Amino acid sequence: MQQRDIQGIVTDSDNVDRCFWCMGTTDYIAYHDNEWGRPVADDIYLFEKLCLEGYQTGLSWLTILRKRDNFRSAFLDFDFEKIARFDSSDVIRLLRDKGIVRHRGKIESTINNAKRMCDLVDEFGSLSNYVWCYEPDMNDRPEKITKGILSTLTQTPASGALSKDLKRRGWSFIGPTTAYAFMQAVGIVNDHIEGCRFRLLAEADRSTFKRPEG
Repeated sequence: MQQRDIQGIVTDSDNVDRCFWCMGTTDYIAYHDNEWGRPVADDIYLFEKLCLEGYQTGLSWLTILRKRDNFRSAFLDFDFEKIARFDSSDVIRLLRDKGIVRHRGKIESTINNAKRMCDLVDEFGSLSNYVWCYEPDMNDRPEKITKGILSTLTQTPASGALSKDLKRRGWSFIGPTTAYAFMQAVGIVNDHIEGCRFRLLAEADRSTFKRPEG
């Protein structure tokens, strides 16, 4: 039986303490345990996350997570160089794809952002080099991540700066809240709640992660 305490930690039948938000489905638990908050430098994965966080706008992440394989198939595994060559016929194809979120604005945004991604890689060498420059100083982070603190972390000065600069570069569907969800997901910040077993594992990964030199 699951037991919830006041700090937002849930102990499941496997006796593992986890963040409250992931409980209820095995796919959400697996995402929480194995991906969320772990530092990433792979450009394809980073681009995918930026795109999917944009698709999440107005929806739940669980909805997007359950469609992720369909998104990967539809968008050629998020190979941004290939997506940048998509045309109007691809937009029509994607609007007919029941396996993804059929939102014209978001589909066209993905194609646009792939083109902007190519420009960014030309300038910085990689998306990883660029986004990790927005990792906040530890002094600017809360001393302890609790359920209450997490509820206030919908956006931060760092995510606002990332969003503003990407928009300046022509990216779309990347507001400061979306940017912060991205930063949480790829380990630029560690927002697992204090007491969650995977907070320690994520922090261990972050401590050995080689930050891009920019």
